[in-house]
Amino acid sequence: MTNPLFYAKILLFGEYGIIEDSQGLTVPYSFYKGTLKFSDLSSEFERKSNLSLKKYSDYLMNIELDEKFKLNIADFQKDIAGGLFFDSNIPQGYGVGSSGALVAAIFEKYSFIKYTPESISKSELKELKKVFGVLESYFHGKSSGIDPLICYMNLPILIENKENVDRVSIPKSEEGKGAIFLIDSGMTGETGPMVQIFFEKMKTEGFRKTMKEEFIRYNNACIDAFLKKEMNPFFRNLKNLSVWAYEHFKPMIPESIYKAWKKGLDTNAYYLKLCGSGGGGYILGFTKDYAKAEKMLEGYQKEVIYRF
Repeated sequence: MTNPLFYAKILLFGEYGIIEDSQGLTVPYSFYKGTLKFSDLSSEFERKSNLSLKKYSDYLMNIELDEKFKLNIADFQKDIAGGLFFDSNIPQGYGVGSSGALVAAIFEKYSFIKYTPESISKSELKELKKVFGVLESYFHGKSSGIDPLICYMNLPILIENKENVDRVSIPKSEEGKGAIFLIDSGMTGETGPMVQIFFEKMKTEGFRKTMKEEFIRYNNACIDAFLKKEMNPFFRNLKNLSVWAYEHFKPMIPESIYKAWKKGLDTNAYYLKLCGSGGGGYILGFTKDYAKAEKMLEGYQKEVIYRF
């Protein structure tokens, strides 16, 4: 049997908001993927990966998991000694779930009880999200478990609130003029420091108020309109969301993107938002006319992820 591939993920909506109980919408992104493999560890990449798996397995030895989700650490460590590594082209620090895919791959291979994404009930999804949060917290300090869950399920997931998640079907991608796309900021972002900035901001009452009354309202309205394929209300709320982020998430917006972000708002040709925690990595773009937006964003590396 060939080892299953685990795809990257993109959080279309909900960055930072899901910490405060907003909704989130996340989709798998098959351009980037990773899988567990064996080798003689002749390349530096393979050796480094093998070593980090070894460190991770030591961490796993010391955590308690529910019987339903226990991992066979002994087999994992035996395989590491035999040259196991994670062969992945998912960029780290780009907000597309590099550690999530790794955690999903390890769970799939080493959990004593085998699950199939199709057979997991909504209540099990909730439990699994918690388990993945524990498994991924090694990489980020604190994890919601959402990234590994998406990578494991390989399906679009609607984050209803802090506790509940559900599978969701997003409208089929069509060859229209509109597009959702990624822009490469040209630098990596670190999740930890960005989340720290957010929590500092949350200490001020004014920011907490605007987060709840404006950001979460626009964010949830975007998800609702997108899933219903109502593009006019979608773009109206999206602009509000982009303006809000430009004003309140300045430290998280990579400097290389500032001007382009503002230009989109001024011309209404496209709107930008953070992809993940920001600080670097990818930025998400949305436009009704991709050809026009592409011309205006010349010089940036772009990848279309969805057409409408």
